[in-house]
Amino acid sequence: MLVIGREVGEVITIGDDIRIMVVETRDGMVRFGVSAPREVPVHRAEVYRRIKEGEVRKGRGA
Repeated sequence: MLVIGREVGEVITIGDDIRIMVVETRDGMVRFGVSAPREVPVHRAEVYRRIKEGEVRKGRGA
């Protein structure tokens, strides 16, 4: 895992077309803005996990 320190307004770039900007930090919470092509799905981990669990259930015929 790469750990990078950034301040509000600073950006992390992934590849040529994904950018993550630190938008705000408040009360121990960090808010990010993600810019990515429409064909690249971007989800919070808990949402991604539910999507994958739903795909598994569909695959089993549930």
